[in-house]
Amino acid sequence: MTASDSPVLTPIVGTLHALQVPIPYPMKTVTVLIDKPEDGPITLIDTALDTPEAQAAIETGLNELGLDWKDVERAIITHHHPDHYGLAGVVEERSGAQIQMLDVEIGRGERYWHLWEEWLPGHLKHMRDHGLPPESLEGMGADNRRGRDRVHPAQHVTPLREGQNVALAGRDWEVLWLPGHADGHLGLWSAGDSILIAGDAILPRISPNVGLYAYTRPDPLGDYLQTLGKLEALNPDQAVVGHHGPVMTGVQARARELRSHHHERLDFIKAEADQQPRSAYDLSLAMFNRELNVSGRRFALAETLAHAEHLRLLGQLYRTWQEEDGVWIYHA
Repeated sequence: MTASDSPVLTPIVGTLHALQVPIPYPMKTVTVLIDKPEDGPITLIDTALDTPEAQAAIETGLNELGLDWKDVERAIITHHHPDHYGLAGVVEERSGAQIQMLDVEIGRGERYWHLWEEWLPGHLKHMRDHGLPPESLEGMGADNRRGRDRVHPAQHVTPLREGQNVALAGRDWEVLWLPGHADGHLGLWSAGDSILIAGDAILPRISPNVGLYAYTRPDPLGDYLQTLGKLEALNPDQAVVGHHGPVMTGVQARARELRSHHHERLDFIKAEADQQPRSAYDLSLAMFNRELNVSGRRFALAETLAHAEHLRLLGQLYRTWQEEDGVWIYHA
């Protein structure tokens, strides 16, 4: 990494700084926060992927604050996705830092990385049952393995609970539960500063993926619509976000915009299934009618499925097992 492309630290509040860390995904970077308080633990919030580029970027950010890996005493993880959790085990090994996540996320999301080999067959079956073609399943298995190779899970994770306070940058932050994008997505709220550390619960330029997977809660879209209501009521002046940030404003308006977006998608899925009963995969081809790579098509199916299942749970759609094809069909 040359001086010209070294990561830049962005001051957030007090001793808290944001670092944009490179990731090999369309978003290009993920936000990692570093706090070097006068009194309290030196903290990372999120850790990026376990790649040489991400490690180098974080090391540079730590060095700019006069720190090294060994100085980190705590890492708070917003959610278990690879680009946020990937280096947690490395941080733990290098410094003995305490790794903290929301209790809801430890039981499912974080556990996923430890039981990945055991859970993969169920994960693939879930996608196959909803129509993903065999050739795509093979690619998805390989793609999942690439993602798993970039995650170094922690050996010990300490639970945080909704409503608990954590000290950061010389002030208290309330732990929030913001499910949808991940079952146990954590946020941190400083009421006095009107700042929300939001992770991927809300993003300025893209809609956070809300997908239904084999190991997730049954109605992630219903969860996410409630989260958007929480964010709208909270109405922070600023949110520190996982991508396309590090800081965004206009959170309340963006939450309303995202709610409208998901209601439009629900109307679309219902109309499509009314017109022609079909699998979630076939519905995803209608909703995301553009060329997507293996990873993109998997996200499209999971997101379509989250919308179809939300409608089913509301009694607006039904599903029937089609034995000859071995898939679930959604219909009115």
